[in-house]
Amino acid sequence: MSQDSDIFEAKTLSPMLIAENVAPFDSPDYWYELKLDGIRCLAYLDENGTELRNKRNDRLNGKYPELSGIHKQVRKRCILDGELAVIMDGKPDFAEIQRRSLMSDKFKIETAARKYPICFTAYDLLYAGNTATLNKPLTVRVEMLYGLVTESPLLALSRHIEDTGVAFFAAAKERGLEGIVAKRKNSRYFPGKRTKDWVKMKALLDGDFIVCGYYMKSNLGSVIIGSWGDGTVVYQGHVVLGVSRQDFRIMSASPRAEKSAYPSFPDFDDAIWLEPRLVCTVKYMERTRNGGLRQPVFKGLRDDKSPGECVLF
Repeated sequence: MSQDSDIFEAKTLSPMLIAENVAPFDSPDYWYELKLDGIRCLAYLDENGTELRNKRNDRLNGKYPELSGIHKQVRKRCILDGELAVIMDGKPDFAEIQRRSLMSDKFKIETAARKYPICFTAYDLLYAGNTATLNKPLTVRVEMLYGLVTESPLLALSRHIEDTGVAFFAAAKERGLEGIVAKRKNSRYFPGKRTKDWVKMKALLDGDFIVCGYYMKSNLGSVIIGSWGDGTVVYQGHVVLGVSRQDFRIMSASPRAEKSAYPSFPDFDDAIWLEPRLVCTVKYMERTRNGGLRQPVFKGLRDDKSPGECVLF
């Protein structure tokens, strides 16, 4: 078996990461794609079936049964990089994909799959036939991708535009979309690495934080969040949980901790402190001068990222 073939059999690749948020720019060296508000996923497809893996390399097939047949839409054995999303009213609905990702009951999953089917949108090709494509330029990989996939409502291809990132970002923002990604046209694919060949431009910032605890006030739950920094968990603020009973059930069942586990955190009346095991995503307008989050909005828990990855920048 060739070394390239081992890549497919091992199923241990990690997606290439997108670098920090930057201001919109125009460049003939980049092309621009919409940033989908979903869950990053690698799809391993061959005649034997479909295998979906998230960024932590967890197998996702049981959560997204409607995608079990997308291997029939490719012309040869391949590994695709892309995004899982629920498209509603022409836009990704993060709340729905997040709700599905946390389900474990087979009946509820199958019901959700019928009502809100997931779409896998592919934007890169890591392997085709029996050959890895990681060292080919992005333009070549995507041209091969377009020739490999037959699209359907369950398997789509990402589109891109060239040169005009500023206008594209403005259009995405006007439609209420998350933002765009700029990718250098000649970039290679570096699994698990973050390089400036891929950068994001977001209309509204977001970040992943450790769930350190929660408390109730006026019948509303607030989540206490932190990030790793200097060998400890650093306080990052608190954010109203909203109406997600599913997230609250998961947090209330999570192992408890003492306030002493977070000595630098403020005191909150009747707070329930948790061991640093859960991760949530929070949207916000900007960082304040003292490092806090301005106008934070809780997006939901996520299980495709570990607390150790929530690092203070």
